[in-house]
Amino acid sequence: MALSVVDLYRDILPKTNCKDCGYSTCLAFASMVVSEKLPLDTCPHLEPEIIERCRTELDEQYAAGKWLKRDMAQDAFEWAREKASSMDIADLPERIGGQLLKSGDKIILELPYFTGSVLITNENITKKDGSELTRWEKVFLYNHIAQGGSSFPTGKWKGLIEFPNTVSKIKSMVDHVELPLIERFKRKTEELIEKATEIGGIIKKDKDQSSGISILFCPLPKVPIKLMFWDISINDDFGNVDFDPEVKLLFDETIIEHLDIESIMFLSERLKQLLCDEP
Repeated sequence: MALSVVDLYRDILPKTNCKDCGYSTCLAFASMVVSEKLPLDTCPHLEPEIIERCRTELDEQYAAGKWLKRDMAQDAFEWAREKASSMDIADLPERIGGQLLKSGDKIILELPYFTGSVLITNENITKKDGSELTRWEKVFLYNHIAQGGSSFPTGKWKGLIEFPNTVSKIKSMVDHVELPLIERFKRKTEELIEKATEIGGIIKKDKDQSSGISILFCPLPKVPIKLMFWDISINDDFGNVDFDPEVKLLFDETIIEHLDIESIMFLSERLKQLLCDEP
């Protein structure tokens, strides 16, 4: 018989809320056991025979997936892979770039991705150098495969807010991308330049911005990103004048042909992670 959270709490646990298991209540502990496979013997007040009996029942419901917390990354991965599976690999270079390779009877797309490349087949996406992609990176790339249009960048740059249906994402962009970059590289422009160069960024000093730099990244063949960074303003008459640093990401106007809004957000956060040496 399966053990629900209520069953476990009502019939098995001591209901003392002693916190010896590390959770604030017995009900919270029961929820973790049922939904996230927390070992039942984490509770120190259960008899061994009770633990053993319940373990058999719990193992059966775990195997059946009953009441388990969903793995959102895996769900997204399966959905994105299915969406992209109907794409003919041979047709992809014309749409999203890259070059075709052959391995026996199998056709593989080698697609530039930041400073390296990924190998795309109908079954999987792997890095060419053998290192692992995260599932979210695979979701991102599968979405690009499925959506990617054929347009080349025009060189006309826009902020995120200038694209449709992005108002709800502006705060996330500020909180998860722009502010962390400001905090990491405030008064450290040279470090930003060094890190950006390591991941393929091309640095440009803006003539009309006395203290601003722009950094051009091309994480995918048809998806450039420009990072604008202002740190210290210099006034020739009065010397250095400090002001709060500012970061802004700009995107080519064609990006919405190649990526949906969630994918634009993922790519922005991935760029931030690479610059800040985050995993």
